[in-house]
Amino acid sequence: MTTFTITLPDERVKKLQEIAERFRVAPEDLVRASLEELLTRPLDDFQKIVERVLTKNADLYKRLA
Repeated sequence: MTTFTITLPDERVKKLQEIAERFRVAPEDLVRASLEELLTRPLDDFQKIVERVLTKNADLYKRLA
């Protein structure tokens, strides 16, 4: 098994914690389940989501680069 480390803005961490609390799971379990869902979707759905996220956050990514 491989371990990933990701960096999230504080407001995203807070939102993740709130959602995890609502589902009564640990934040890392919520992330794991979300990734599992994402990875098992058909590729076309995934591609559409990626394009939407990249377009939506293009300015943010430019500032972070």
